[in-house]
Amino acid sequence: MHRLLRHLTPPLCAAVLLLAGLLGTVPAIAQGGATGAEALPTVNALRSRVDGLPEKVETNADVRGVVEQLNAISASSDKLIAQRSSDLNDLNARLGELGPPPAAGTSENPDVTRRRDTLTKERNTVDADIRLAKLVSVDAQQRAKDLLSKRRALFEAQLTERAPTPLAGEFWEDIVAAWPGDMDRLKKLAAELKVGLQTLRERSGALKLAGAVVLALLAALLGNWLAERALVRLAVRFLPAGRLRRSLLVIAIVTTNVLLVGIAAQGVFTLLETHGAWGPQTRKLGMAVVQSSVFLAFVIGLGRALLSNARPSWRLPPISDALAARLAPFPWLMGIVAAVVWAPTQINAVVEASFAAVVATHVVTALALTAMIGAMLLRLQGTPVAEPPPVEADKEQPANGSGLAPPATPSAPGVLERPMWVGVLLAVVTLILIAIWILVATGYLAMASFLASQLNWAGIVIAAFYVLFKFADDLFAAVVSSRSPFGQRLQLSFGLQARTLDQAAVVLSGLTRVALFFYMLIALATPLGTSPGEVFQRSGKFGSGVKVGEIVLVPTAIFTATAVLGIGFLALRVLKRWLEQSLLPHTGLEPGMQSSITTLLGYVGGILVVALGLSALGIGIERIAWVASALSVGIGFGLQAIVQNFISGLILLAERPVKVGDWVVLGNAEGDVRRINVRATEIQLGDRSTMIVPNSEFITKTVRNMTLSNAEGRVLIRLPMPLTTHATRAREVMLAAFANHPGVLATPAPSVTLEGVEVGFLIFQAVAYVQSPRLAGGVRSDVLFSMLEGLRAADLPMAAYPGTAAYPGSAGAPGVPAPVAPPPPPVLPGLAG
Repeated sequence: MHRLLRHLTPPLCAAVLLLAGLLGTVPAIAQGGATGAEALPTVNALRSRVDGLPEKVETNADVRGVVEQLNAISASSDKLIAQRSSDLNDLNARLGELGPPPAAGTSENPDVTRRRDTLTKERNTVDADIRLAKLVSVDAQQRAKDLLSKRRALFEAQLTERAPTPLAGEFWEDIVAAWPGDMDRLKKLAAELKVGLQTLRERSGALKLAGAVVLALLAALLGNWLAERALVRLAVRFLPAGRLRRSLLVIAIVTTNVLLVGIAAQGVFTLLETHGAWGPQTRKLGMAVVQSSVFLAFVIGLGRALLSNARPSWRLPPISDALAARLAPFPWLMGIVAAVVWAPTQINAVVEASFAAVVATHVVTALALTAMIGAMLLRLQGTPVAEPPPVEADKEQPANGSGLAPPATPSAPGVLERPMWVGVLLAVVTLILIAIWILVATGYLAMASFLASQLNWAGIVIAAFYVLFKFADDLFAAVVSSRSPFGQRLQLSFGLQARTLDQAAVVLSGLTRVALFFYMLIALATPLGTSPGEVFQRSGKFGSGVKVGEIVLVPTAIFTATAVLGIGFLALRVLKRWLEQSLLPHTGLEPGMQSSITTLLGYVGGILVVALGLSALGIGIERIAWVASALSVGIGFGLQAIVQNFISGLILLAERPVKVGDWVVLGNAEGDVRRINVRATEIQLGDRSTMIVPNSEFITKTVRNMTLSNAEGRVLIRLPMPLTTHATRAREVMLAAFANHPGVLATPAPSVTLEGVEVGFLIFQAVAYVQSPRLAGGVRSDVLFSMLEGLRAADLPMAAYPGTAAYPGSAGAPGVPAPVAPPPPPVLPGLAG
């Protein structure tokens, strides 16, 4: 298997590695199938390998081989540096245990001195090896960079080279002139192939070859068919209902097709190699056949899986059944065209054909690929009206129980809705096709062939990454979102809100899309003189960091910081939930103090999580201090109110003059303290509305806390009565009203006092206590009703306040003269009636 993966073609590696990475196979492929720990060479051996490489290389294949060797040398140097660095740290630690050398004039144990000298020599040797290995690594990377630059320059020069146009006679004359030499080269290839077959027959390998070919065809055709049906059944049985089934099934089908075809082709190749049937040229051609068969399997499998004509309800792209049926032949047609384009190109490379043959191959490549793409555009332009989704799904999955959405259909009958960007894209592709034909007609054949190949390759890459984008969305929607079973368990276990889970799913999907988009750009640039090893080398260099000012942003560090923030805040929420529900309720702390502790823990924990996230991002404490000092001026002018409220909130939580659950009076408003936030405090008023008060108001202004030291509420009633009132009886009636109300506390006992005489009236003041200030208003109203009824029953009239009419029905109440009405205004002359 590893041998097969090492022989994948450069374009296929970029796409297959990304698809296989989601299935957990990227490390094995990236390592080239290496198994076991390899013995690291010495620094001198690495230097000899670098010096032994040729200084100048001519062909593209030679450049690629030298670059691969240089990359391997650089990787070995990095491993050696890592290993020797560990040894250096160990030696430094052992020297530290021995302590520094003794001062002049003092002595120490000779064994310690001898041991220190030995360790010092070893440390110096290791340090020298590290420095030399770093130098070798830098030299190898620089030489590889220079070779790649030269190869790209050669590639660009060949790309813009002009050749005879097929519309002129010179083109055909060159082919005729080069025909005898090319035929001789082909005869040599045929003779080598004949010798190989003869060798195979002599070694009794013909029957084995026939059996291997039959098995390879069965694995490639029947095996893929059976594997696809098995994957569908497994998806229905084991995967949860939803969109994740569709995208994961596409990836599984494509990967299975590639592996089966690759194993079959590699098996035939290995059989021929075992029996000595390969010659120098035929072996190169056989390796190319293996590579190309794997690539064709990838393209055909990807196209069939995306169209999904056998299972319309499993189709990933939102296209109609009619359009999918019209595009069904194109995966196979693309494979046939690729084989037609591939065959002459590989044969030319193996036999080292003439320049005329290479030029003719460019013409065939450009015309064949553009003809296929043009036919696809015609099919897209002539798409009929979309059909409604099928009522019955195929027998491999239920119609209504799979959780899969039906394919998109137009809203209006007879009209196929298509996004605007699709029309723009088709127009751009049409213009590129026209440009390719013009280039062919004007003689820029290499450029035309390259554009046609790049256009075809771009379509394959975009289709592959479309599957990966959809898979990322479906994966996080099925795992993290509030609608998924796992997301609902997260919501119940950690008390997360549904909106928070949905936002997390969108953010994770977006981050994954950004990473995939980066690799898609690299994969699109693969045909530009780039090999798969260089693709990962570029991504590795990008992964080493991008410097923005004094801060280095590393993509892996960004994802690590995101994970640290997510896990940190989730752990903080679990801890707060445990404190609120398990630990603090079993302590003697009052609810306000419990709320203050959890809030303070949230602030401190949030600061620590953010600091850890910044540290994972590569921004140390010194960077944070630098940013804080840079923002100090802005804080001093524009943010001082926010900072003041934040510090005031911390003081409120620590000093607790006001805590959650207190009844406070602030100005003309009074109510319950419901929550103390970072900037402001929420107070619920009597009308059930919430008043947001900045925290600094509680620190800088006078606040009346009704429940700070005593949670009881007071009921105060003041009643004016005439001077002739029997004061003792009135006092008894008021105390009886207090005694008859169940909300009035017996201790402290209610009291009725006579405050004095005001403008000829007796002023009685009745005071009682209730359990909470929140009950004082209702109890006061009930008791006042009872007092008025008791006074009326005891024939104790109430007095009216000055300026109002006498209490109706009162006997003996002092009369109050009615106010004198003001005289009417004078009538102006000329305005009378």
